[in-house]
Amino acid sequence: METSFTPLASLGGGILIGCAAVCLMLLRGRIMGATGILSGAIWPASRYDWTWRAAMLAGMFAGPWIYFALTGALPEIEVPSATPLLIFGGLLVGVGVTLGSGCTSGHGVCGMARLSPRSFAATATFMLTTGLTVYVIRHVLGG
Repeated sequence: METSFTPLASLGGGILIGCAAVCLMLLRGRIMGATGILSGAIWPASRYDWTWRAAMLAGMFAGPWIYFALTGALPEIEVPSATPLLIFGGLLVGVGVTLGSGCTSGHGVCGMARLSPRSFAATATFMLTTGLTVYVIRHVLGG
């Protein structure tokens, strides 16, 4: 399995995510954790709480369509796994997010920027688990 190397696109995406995280903290005083935003939109504490979360999700959804408007093509996405495996992986991520009290965007982008020890520990756990998972799937199981 070949992995695409896209340093400029990755840098641009990272800059946009960082700017969005800073803006959300400055304007709303909130951490930009994607799973927390989604769960709060599904089970909002108030109408005010739902509004900003819906706006964030709409922005996430609109990204590929803005790309399409600018380039005339949707971003190419290759998913080399079967749908049941993706569903199982999504459920595992959901369990991890619950146990870790946050996701990679909340801990990795926002928490580490705030020098949170808990976020450093959570991000190290995410990265070690990801590396181990990729190693086992590619080199032990031969996937």
